[in-house]
Amino acid sequence: MNKKVLMIAGVAMTALLGGCANTTALEESNNNLGNKIDQLSSEVSALKSEQGALSADVKDAKAAAMDAQAEAKRANDRIDNVASSYKK
Repeated sequence: MNKKVLMIAGVAMTALLGGCANTTALEESNNNLGNKIDQLSSEVSALKSEQGALSADVKDAKAAAMDAQAEAKRANDRIDNVASSYKK
């Protein structure tokens, strides 16, 4: 009786393990994940380059604002000098 049970258990285990050996679906899933990773990597690279360009634009705008502020201060100083030297 034990030999029959062991034999049936062995056949059942073999059938179960044979059914789990479907590697084509696993390979297809792995390829899909690889494609998604490649797509995300390219999107990250594009976002990094866009962020670099925006950062450069921000630095340029900040420099232009500082120049405009300095020019406005210089113009106000000139106006103050003209106003203080004007007498009625």
